[in-house]
Amino acid sequence: MKTVFKWMLTAMAMQVPALLFAQNEQYVDGRPSAKLRMNFKDTGIVMRYGDGPDSSDTYGAREAVVNKEGDTYYLFYDGAGSKGWISCLAESKDLKSWNKKGTILTLGDATKNDYKSASSPWVVKEKDTWHMFYIGTPNTTPAPYRIPAFPYLTMKAQAKSLAGPWTKQYDVTPLPPKENSYYTVTSSPGYIVKQQNEYMMFFSGATLENKITRRTLGIARTKDLNASWKIEEKPLFPLEEQIENSSVYFEPKTKTWFLFTNHIGINAKKEEYTDAIWVYWTKDINHWDASNKAIALDKQNSTWAHGAIGMPTVIAVGNRLALLYDAAEGESTSHMHRSIGLAWVGLPLQVPQK
Repeated sequence: MKTVFKWMLTAMAMQVPALLFAQNEQYVDGRPSAKLRMNFKDTGIVMRYGDGPDSSDTYGAREAVVNKEGDTYYLFYDGAGSKGWISCLAESKDLKSWNKKGTILTLGDATKNDYKSASSPWVVKEKDTWHMFYIGTPNTTPAPYRIPAFPYLTMKAQAKSLAGPWTKQYDVTPLPPKENSYYTVTSSPGYIVKQQNEYMMFFSGATLENKITRRTLGIARTKDLNASWKIEEKPLFPLEEQIENSSVYFEPKTKTWFLFTNHIGINAKKEEYTDAIWVYWTKDINHWDASNKAIALDKQNSTWAHGAIGMPTVIAVGNRLALLYDAAEGESTSHMHRSIGLAWVGLPLQVPQK
């Protein structure tokens, strides 16, 4: 009996770290890793690429951003189509079955910064108007894939409905890049929170140091959505974190903010790719500690993606938090041929314990 009891204790001790701790992955360049886990339960692919209207997502569906109005979920996603990466719309009542509507933006002419891509939009509603902040770039790789290339710039549009039509505002430069800063080659949009009479955006910043891309998040603020935002001098996290994109959830029961972002990993061949979704947490939305982080989803708990796992978007649904993300099936680390998956975790959201 003692032997059986001892065996049970040993088994339990072996199981607990699997629930709380991530594999302590060591990256070849020494970039930080996350040691804790917030285990989402993955349900698999809910929207496959390839069948969007007018070849809008022939080569992939990426960078999902979910919003809800009434009883309808609106999913903006980047369709890698025949003309380039352009923001598309899909609608759903349950986050599982999606009706693709096709592109919601168009490419600008050769004089505009969204000449080659108009993608990855984040929106916020003020009174009766939806304000959209999206990525534009005049550079991509060659056809047919046309992968967006630096610089990644934030551009503006607005509409009366999430379904559009969206009117571009080329006269607005929301997040102008700045030399000798952490956002020289990327100043792209992210999740927006309204605090009293001010808007806060958790935007993506990146810069090149000795031809190496270093990425982080920053905070930008404004009281006027049709003006340039004021960008804080210091980033939210050190550039060594190598993260980009943001989705934020506030847990009212514990008054804790959770920020979900995709992490950029690197393999033995020194090839970078989006390898996991990380989550950070804080009680003070203006101050974050890089040590307070965990893995929300990676190859360990995804049921279908064991290579590239990309940008997250989260939304509360009853007593659960839904996480939609893009990924490539199998062990592929490619930018292309990605679909949208769905994972869940129970609410109230708990901080992983060390």
